[in-house]
Amino acid sequence: MTAQLLVEKKKLENPPLKIHYLGDRVLRQPAKRVAKVDQSIRQVAQQMLQTMYSADGIGLAAPQVGIHKQIIVIDCEPDNPDNKPLVLINPTIKRFGSKLCDAQEGCLSIPNVYLDVMRPEEVEVAYKDENGRPQTLKADGLLARAIQHEMDHLNGVMFVDRVENGLALTEELNKHGFSPQAVKPLA
Repeated sequence: MTAQLLVEKKKLENPPLKIHYLGDRVLRQPAKRVAKVDQSIRQVAQQMLQTMYSADGIGLAAPQVGIHKQIIVIDCEPDNPDNKPLVLINPTIKRFGSKLCDAQEGCLSIPNVYLDVMRPEEVEVAYKDENGRPQTLKADGLLARAIQHEMDHLNGVMFVDRVENGLALTEELNKHGFSPQAVKPLA
């Protein structure tokens, strides 16, 4: 029986957690593995979901809210009340698909900035669910992209670090008040 985290998919006027933005050092620190999945971890995941829905996001990693634990929450269908959000604790990618796909990404830590990023189209990820049970998930499309994007956050990597079009990157960041110096390109 799953102790499904019950979170209403709605915007809260005062979300429980504060999202950090590009340039904040906490976003660059690698997250630590969760030793034990207990009620405190489930509560963090619940608050992360509430914060994500409040910000109109489809994914959120614990480092984005200043928590250095390997926890990510994802819901690619935030407007569908029947779609259960995913909680991935200590996720590891077991396999990447061979096909790459270029698609636009955005991030709650870099509001209003959307740029193309090349990523594998499919992934297989192993993780623990909110009850501490080991799970494996094969994902493609938007879900695969969201998993990779959020897992990057666990390693202090942000999607702008993966953007290949430097000119578009600099323009977009400047336009929205972010410093291009905060980007750490993956070479």
